[in-house]
Amino acid sequence: MKIAVVGTGYVGLVAGACFAESGNDVVCVDKDDAKVRMLRRGKMPIYEPGLEEIVRRNRAEGRLTFTTNLPKAVRDSLVVFIAVGTPQGEDGSADLRHVLSVGGEIAKAMNGYKIIVDKSTVPVGTSEKVREIIRRTTTHPFSVVSNPEFLKQGAAIDDFMKPDRVVIGAEDARAQEIMLELYSPFTRTGAPIMVMDCASAELSKYAANAMLASRISFMNEVANVCELVGADVDQVRRAIGSDRRIGTAFLFPGVGYGGSCFPKDVQAMIRFASDRDYAFRILEAVEKVNELQKTRLFSKIKKHFGTVKGKTVAVWGLSFKPKTDDMREAPSIPLIEALLNAGATVQAHDPEAMKVARGHFGSKIAYSANNYDALKGADCLAIVTEWNEFRRPDFDRMRKLMRSPVIFDGRNLFTPDQMKQSGFTYYSIGRN
Repeated sequence: MKIAVVGTGYVGLVAGACFAESGNDVVCVDKDDAKVRMLRRGKMPIYEPGLEEIVRRNRAEGRLTFTTNLPKAVRDSLVVFIAVGTPQGEDGSADLRHVLSVGGEIAKAMNGYKIIVDKSTVPVGTSEKVREIIRRTTTHPFSVVSNPEFLKQGAAIDDFMKPDRVVIGAEDARAQEIMLELYSPFTRTGAPIMVMDCASAELSKYAANAMLASRISFMNEVANVCELVGADVDQVRRAIGSDRRIGTAFLFPGVGYGGSCFPKDVQAMIRFASDRDYAFRILEAVEKVNELQKTRLFSKIKKHFGTVKGKTVAVWGLSFKPKTDDMREAPSIPLIEALLNAGATVQAHDPEAMKVARGHFGSKIAYSANNYDALKGADCLAIVTEWNEFRRPDFDRMRKLMRSPVIFDGRNLFTPDQMKQSGFTYYSIGRN
C-alpha cells in the first residue's frame, strides 16, 4: 500500500518506519528541509531504541523515503496520515492549527480518492473539522479516519509492531476495509482492531492517558501518606497490585510524571470538558498532585541540609523517563531550577538527554560524562530518572567520590536496608 505520513516527529517517524517495515511504500513529509536531509543520511532527530535500524534498513530497500514535497506525496499515496504536533495552548487546550493547515494542503493536492488519517492526538470533533476543510476545498471523494497512537517512549517500536489494540474511527465501509488491511500484519497474534465512530476514537486516547496519569498521582499520594504514618509504599503497592481488578502497572511512586503526553493530554481533557460546561474534578486534582510531587525531592534536600546554598548536588537522570532524550515536563527541570535559585551547584548526568539539557540549562549546570563523574565532591545525590545504568552502582566508589554520603532517591531504586549497610543517609519516596 502507498502511504504518506505528514510530520516526522516522534509519532510520524515511528509510524512511517513501522509501516515500511511491514512492506508498504511510505513517504514521510516534513517542511523542515534540514530535518529531511538528516533523515536521508540515516541520522535520527530523536532517540528511540530500534528506530535508527528500521529507518536505515527500509531506506536501503527503497520502501521509506523523506521529502518536503507534500503535494507529490499526497498524489502518490492512497492513505495520508496527519502526524504533526498539537502543542498546548495557554489555556491548556490542544492547538489544532498545524493539523487543520495540513488538512487544507492535502485537499489542494488530491487527485482522486484518499483516506486522510488523524494520527496526532486531537480532541473530540477534530475529524469533523478536517472533513469540513477538505469538503470545502476539493470535489474528489475522500474519507477521514481517526487512528490515535498508543506508544510509550522507549518502547515505541514494540508498541507499534505488537499493539495491545488498534483503534480506528471510521464512518464508511471503504475506509474501514482499507484500514483493517493496513493494520492486519500487526494484529496476527490476536490483538483487537476496534472500529468505532471518530468521536469515540478521539476520546479513547485522552481517556487512556488520563487514567494512567491518575494512577501515578494516586500512588504518589499514597506514598506521601506512607511517610506520615510509617508505612512502606512498596509493601502497599504489592498488596493492592495483586488484586486482579487493579493490577501492577503504573503503581510505582516517584517525583511525578512528565513527557509530551500525560501533562498535555490531562490538561486538554480538562479544557475540552470545561468548554462543554463540565468540570473534570478528578483530573484537576491529578494535575495539582503531579505538580506538587515534582517539588518533593527539593523539599527533602532542603529539610536535610537546612539550606542548600553553597552545596553541590549531583543529579542522575534528566529525561522524563528512561530510554528517551525527551525532557518535556521532566521532573528534573523544576528540581534543578529550585536548586539553582537556592544557591546550589548542580552536576548532572543522563545517558541520552545531555544535549537536550544543554539547550535548556546552558552553562548554569555542569554536565558529567558519566554518573560517577557527577558525584565528585557532591554533598548529595538526587536520583530523578530510573535508567537501568543507575540500578547497580558501586556504592563504595560512590561514597569515596562524594563529600558526604547522602542520597535522595526519587525513583526508589535502592532499599533502605541496602543503603544503611553501605553507609549512606538515604531518603526515598513513601518509605522510612
